[in-house]
Amino acid sequence: MNYAALTDLLDFGEGGFVALVLVLMRVGAIAALLPGFGEQNSPMRIRLLVTLAFTAIVWPSVAATLPGGLTLAQMPGLMVTEAAIGLLIGISIRLLVLALQLAGSIAAQSVSISQIAGAGATPDPMPAMGNLLVMTGLALVMALGLPEKVALAMIDSYRIFPAGLMPSGGDVASWGVAHVAASFALALTMAAPFLVASFAYNVGLGAINRAMPSLMVAFIGAPLITGVAILLLGLAAPTILLVWSGRMDMVLGNPMGAP
Repeated sequence: MNYAALTDLLDFGEGGFVALVLVLMRVGAIAALLPGFGEQNSPMRIRLLVTLAFTAIVWPSVAATLPGGLTLAQMPGLMVTEAAIGLLIGISIRLLVLALQLAGSIAAQSVSISQIAGAGATPDPMPAMGNLLVMTGLALVMALGLPEKVALAMIDSYRIFPAGLMPSGGDVASWGVAHVAASFALALTMAAPFLVASFAYNVGLGAINRAMPSLMVAFIGAPLITGVAILLLGLAAPTILLVWSGRMDMVLGNPMGAP
């Protein structure tokens, strides 16, 4: 029996197994935060199958770039590093969903219809307007090829952060602050039409109230602002979702870049 050849085969199997587990850790962390795939109301089995499917896509493409000679003793530390990198990439994508959700909440609050609840696309409570934007946004990015774009982003992440290379804490902190700030700015930008309408409504309501103090303007204004909000949602939603999907493509193209 050729024991040397058997030893080489076992060494190759150990290194390949460790490399596969490391890819699974990074891909699994990203998939857990993906829009649509990583929602908490998705069955756990579906999320596990999504993780395994993305791993099967990413692994052959990055196998040549992974370090060789990996051993089981190195695996625990490398698993933590790969999971952390995956979480950073996943957070950059998940922040866009939170921005859309926040935009819906700001819009609903500004036009006084935040009390109207709807079935949640996410486990977080939010008004019906936010639910509508989030569900429509998720359907839109799925139709525009989110799985293919995510797979390419996962593969490209190994060019930016090779396996086992952990970014510094200072860089992560500045990157995180910039992405959170950009997420809030995006949410405010998408809700801007409703903020402008609310400002004009309140200014007009105040002027009417000053001119006719005895008139109960609130009873007249409440149905008016609700109707205007619904009409404005129908007119502004396509543009809002277009802006949001464009930002999603930018982040998927360079998830670890500056916003």
